[in-house]
This record gives sequence, C-alpha cells and structure tokens, in this order.
Amino acid sequence: MAQYFQLIISCISLLFLLFLLPSNSEKPLSFQSLKHLKGCQKGDHLEGLHELKQYLNKFGYLNYHSSKAHDDDDDFDDFLEAAMKTYQANYNLNVTGTLDSETLSKMVMPRCGVPDVINGTNSMQTNRKAHHHRGRKEFHTVSHYSFFQGSLRWPAGKTHLTYWFDLATTHQDSIPPFVRAFDKWASNTQYFTFSETQDKESSDIKIGFESGDHGDDNPFDGPGNVLAHAFAPTDGRLHCDSEESWSIGAIPNYADLETVALHEIGHLLGLDHSQVQDAIMFPTIPLGAVKDLHADDVQGIKALYNI
Repeated sequence: MAQYFQLIISCISLLFLLFLLPSNSEKPLSFQSLKHLKGCQKGDHLEGLHELKQYLNKFGYLNYHSSKAHDDDDDFDDFLEAAMKTYQANYNLNVTGTLDSETLSKMVMPRCGVPDVINGTNSMQTNRKAHHHRGRKEFHTVSHYSFFQGSLRWPAGKTHLTYWFDLATTHQDSIPPFVRAFDKWASNTQYFTFSETQDKESSDIKIGFESGDHGDDNPFDGPGNVLAHAFAPTDGRLHCDSEESWSIGAIPNYADLETVALHEIGHLLGLDHSQVQDAIMFPTIPLGAVKDLHADDVQGIKALYNI
C-alpha cells in the first residue's frame, strides 16, 4: 500500500514538472561558465574573468559605479580580490581571494536573486564582532541571521498577511507548496498568520512566475541560475523564474518549490541572508535538495519583531 501511494505522489510530481519545464531551449549565460576560471588569482589575465566580475557585481560584492573598477576587462585586480575575500567570508570558506574549488562550487549553485551586499552593506557580516586574542583578530559570531538595512518589517500589529497568486503566470499545482510554506512560518513563529485572497489590490503579498526582464529591475537569467527573488517589507512581491525546472519534493536536477518558497517568504517578512548553511535563509540551494525552517530562521524573526 505504501508503495502504491509513493507511486501516485511520484506521478503527481512528474505531472507538475511537465507543466513547469522551461519552454525556451536556448540557455542564457550560465554561472557554469565560471568553471574554466578555476584557480585564478590576483595578477592573472584570463579570457572570461569579466564574467566573474559580473557575478560578484550582481550580488553586491563589486561596485562598478566607481571609476577605478572595471567590469568589462579580464584582469584579476585588487578590487576583484577584495570582493572574492568578502564572498568567501560570507560563505564560511577559506578566505584566500583565489577562485579555488570550494568557492567555485558554491558560486555555480542555484541561488536566490537577492544580493548578499546591498548598497555597500554586507548584512551577512553585521552580526559578527571582532575580538583580539594574543595579537590575532578573531571573529565570534553573535548570531547568523540578518536583516535588511534599516531592519525593515511589517508594522506593529500587522500580524495577518494575505497573499495573492497571479494565475496568469502561476499553475494551480504550484499553489499548495506555497500554502504549506506559509503555514510553516505561521506555526513556527507563532506570530504571523496568512490567508489567500483573490483581491490583488488589497493583498499584502503578490506571487507570480516570471521570466527575463519582467519589470522590477531584477531580470531573471534562465534555467539553473537565480531561482527566485522577493522584496523586503512592505513591498510584498515574490517572483519565481518560470524557466526553472520546478518539482514538488526532492527530484535530482529540479528545484523544490516549497524550499524556495520558504526562503523567499523569509525575505518578505524581513530576513536577509544567513551564514548558517542549514538555515532556509542561506542564499544557495542545490538542485534536488529539500530544506525546512531552521532554529536560526525562527530566532531571526523573533528578534526582528521582538517576540
């Protein structure tokens, strides 16, 4: 009997995939294009290094508005090395400034489109304090969760949030994973409650599947790269890339929709990215993986809303 039900679940998941498989077979520039740069370091000049710079610029680590930094050349300069070191520190990697194997493996993983560094503020490091010990500077983590600059949150007393699905872009089978994700945040925080509404204008949260440039200044980049993004309170927009291969549950080479929904709802509530790899707010998620809320996520919400 158990095998029978498992077969039914598998069939439903595969049916869901058929509806959401990418319709465009022509892939845009992929993070995978960084692989040939493995081992590069300061002083190198390699064809394609500008793609590494563009990656780090996309997620806030480089600022090319500065006249001293150039994103269109292939020189591994001081600015790129500094950006690499910040990235490695954020992801608990060896801080070498070199594109080593571990750093490359992290960079080519699918991830959230929300930058790790916003307007020069590295929220993933804001909860770390420096202490000196026998002449060495050591960092002791006070907490791993982080908030958006200004600790943006929903107004006091606004504990019930409504969400609306753009049914012109959202398939019916993708709705239950979102509902389960909202329920998990509600039950674990014991603060927020959520309900679906059909009224777009009055809704607090608006959810849709988009592709490419969809009008929010955060264009999607096609299959396998940025999976989704959401905005800090009280914006309420949450967008998933319709060109991704989505699944319900853990299926190799597919992105679990409920896992991604949990992460993006965290942003909607005011959490930024966490340094805890097991936390739902960690920026990357391997294809085929399923994650749930972590104590770090719940503690972050409780700290943000003083509950």
